[in-house]
Amino acid sequence: MSFDPVGVEWFKSSYSGGDKECVEVAFLPDNLVGVRDSKARSGPALVFGAAEWSAFTAAASRGDFDG
Repeated sequence: MSFDPVGVEWFKSSYSGGDKECVEVAFLPDNLVGVRDSKARSGPALVFGAAEWSAFTAAASRGDFDG
């Protein structure tokens, strides 16, 4: 899946602390969500549907990925 990155507004979580080792997220057209590495902004981005993104963020909020 691809998208045109022109005009896309990327943001970091308010929990990121402002350093450069974060992921950035963008809400894209067609109910899609883009995710990219903040250290490699010109590199590839992952694109997820809204349902997949919602499931991921819910699992993260529950602590499912905590080590």
